[in-house]
Amino acid sequence: MLGAAALSCLAAMRSGAGLVTAAVPRRLNLTLQKKIANVIMTMPLAQNRQGAFSFKALDELKRIWDRYDAVGLGPGLGRDASVVQLARRFILDCPKPLVVDADALFALAKDTSILLKPRQARILTPHPGEMSRLTGQSIDKIENSRLKTARDFAKAHHCVLLLKGHRTIVANPAGKTYVNKTGNAGMATAGSGDVLTGMITAFLGQGMEAFEAAKYGAYYHGKAGDLAARKKGSVSMIASDIIDQIPHVL
Repeated sequence: MLGAAALSCLAAMRSGAGLVTAAVPRRLNLTLQKKIANVIMTMPLAQNRQGAFSFKALDELKRIWDRYDAVGLGPGLGRDASVVQLARRFILDCPKPLVVDADALFALAKDTSILLKPRQARILTPHPGEMSRLTGQSIDKIENSRLKTARDFAKAHHCVLLLKGHRTIVANPAGKTYVNKTGNAGMATAGSGDVLTGMITAFLGQGMEAFEAAKYGAYYHGKAGDLAARKKGSVSMIASDIIDQIPHVL
């Protein structure tokens, strides 16, 4: 889903990242270049027979990931077996602060214990359905105890957990929590979460500590959504409207 990658990358640029690169299966590189903003670079990587990322892409990434300050993994990634394998190994091996979202959360749900091994920060940004897959709990149970669910998972898995939804919650392994009060129902639109991933990744890349990056990401994402709703109406707003408001809230 190339649109997801495009939204994340442009949101990162609008949030202060100096340079953003989108990794893409080789056959989709030219298509992404036409879809994505001209300020975003692309990185074509090895693909499998179905045209999704091949596990061999990991070797290509290892050769260049020292060039980057932070990584966002998941938006538009896909769920092929090779992609799941690649995402899990990337979460384990990447030496950079990492935001794990969308299809990368799907891959992670198969074994969340790998979060205990990386030395660098990992920020997970699930919505309640993804949180249900990660924990095995029902969505109803999660929604009825959002604060405890986020805090317990962050502590048990040594990560920062951002649980999306009304009053987004951010928790860190030490038990520190933040409850966000910006945002509106209009932000339940396709691509909104991809925008948030880009914003948090940009804040990590500028040197913010993981909990702070997730907290400010949630706040400014919601604030930009509130401005977008004011201008477009909560029914009509789309994810790119949120990106348009990032410069104003920053």
